[in-house]
This record gives sequence, C-alpha cells and structure tokens, in this order.
Amino acid sequence: MTTAAQWLEGARPRTLPAAVAPVLVGSGAAAAADGFSAGRAALALVVALSLQVGVNHANDYSDGIRGTDEHRVGPLRLVGSGAAAPAAVRNAAVACFGIAVVAGTVLSALASWWLLIVGAVSIAAAWAYTGTTRPYGYRGLGEVSVFVFFGLVAVLGTTYVQAERLTWPSLAGGVGCGALACAILVANNLRDIPTDEDVGKRTLAVVLGDRRTRVLYPALLASAFAAAVAVAPAAPGALLALLAAPLAHAPASAVRAGLTGRALVPVLQGTGVLQLAYGVLLAAGLALS
Repeated sequence: MTTAAQWLEGARPRTLPAAVAPVLVGSGAAAAADGFSAGRAALALVVALSLQVGVNHANDYSDGIRGTDEHRVGPLRLVGSGAAAPAAVRNAAVACFGIAVVAGTVLSALASWWLLIVGAVSIAAAWAYTGTTRPYGYRGLGEVSVFVFFGLVAVLGTTYVQAERLTWPSLAGGVGCGALACAILVANNLRDIPTDEDVGKRTLAVVLGDRRTRVLYPALLASAFAAAVAVAPAAPGALLALLAAPLAHAPASAVRAGLTGRALVPVLQGTGVLQLAYGVLLAAGLALS
C-alpha cells in the first residue's frame, strides 16, 4: 500500500517552483500592463501545478515500466522502487492532466478559446517526454521542451489570460523562468549520467558529457539574471530579481566542485529555491514598474 508520504515524494515537490515561478512572473507582467486578475492567476497556477505533477508521474510511470529507474540514486520513484503499481501512477498522471484540462477550459472561456490548442499541445508534450515508443526526453530534447513550456508558454500564457495581450516584460520573464527550469532538469540529469548511459537514455547531459554539463548549469543561471537586466530599461523594477543571485552560489559551487550521485540532490533543491525567489522578486519588480 503506497503511503501518502510516498505519493508526496513521488510528485517531486522540489520541482514545483518550475510551475509556480512562471505564474508569478506572468502575473507581475500582467499587473505592469494594468491587467492583473487574481482569479485568472489562481486558475493559471492550478493549470501549471497540475501539469508539473502530471508530467512527474507520467515520467515515473514511463521510466519505471522501461526499467530506467532501477539503479537511480535520486529521490523516490514510485514505479521503479516498487512503492506503487504502474497503473496507479499512470492514473495519477491522467488525473492531474484532467485537472489541468478543467482549469484550462475555464481560462480559455474567459480569455480565448484558441488557448485550448496550447493546452492540448502542452499535455501531449508532457506525455511524450518519456512516453510513446520514441520519447524525446531520451534524445536530448528535454531541456528544449522545459524552456518552451515551463518558460515561454507558462509566463506568456499567464500574462495573456489576464491582460489579454503579450508584452516585452512577459517575454523576458519567460526566458528567465525557462532558463531556471532548464537548470533544474540539467542538475537532475547531471546526477543521473552514469545510470542513464547504462540504459541508453541519452539526455542532454549524457550527450554533452559531465564536464560540459557542469559549464551549462551556471550558464543557465546567469541567463536568467541577464534576462532581468535586459528588461530593466522598460521595467526598472525587474532588477529586484538580482537580489536572488546569492542563492545561486551554493548549487553552482556544488556543480563546479564535481560532486556526483546523491551529493547532487541538494543542487536540485537549491535550484528550486533560487527559481522561486527569482520568480517572487521579478514578479514584484514588474508589478511595481
């Protein structure tokens, strides 16, 4: 019997800032455009969180039935560890996607029905990451998808459903959030290079190799802060995001130090904390602008 604590760990709460931060930033950009709506922002958050947990469970299920997670050293995987039946994890993923569909349909009715297409593509991408017979997450394309959907789409979509237009600050915020979401995935895949290589899972970290992945990680962190600086001429308050920079020191230092295996697990958590702080500060700065 799977416990509630195991289900919670299986949802991978350390990755949830990747869903929360873009909604905060998109809402801050909407406020800067005089279009903030608390109700629509709340619905956007439900969509983002449901998609994040849904893709986590879908990944758990697909990797688990392939045997990819049998020797994994990271946080609990429900199927790979035998803590939950594959069908139960698959159904949890479907339920999360269903919640996203309901909240997204309401948002589409309030803003624009074409957003249903965006939602459908997002869910398809979430499942195809490790699902289907040719998962793109096994071909080094996971970071591209994360940048697009948990960066650009999430921030721009959140701004659009509130202000009903897109702005330069929302685009820059999408780049910043996307870079940090990619950093979370890169930290995860850096830790898993040995086990992923053994099972033929060619993540971007496997393709690049250990040394170049350790260069990519801090470059992604720097890109997020560069995005905040780039939008400052139009929204000076965006510079508030730079206050989160000290939080990048610990995870970046751990990556630079060459830590491997379980020693990299705190990097995942630290990157999540950094993204959440970045999101809160950038959102506040955009709103004040």
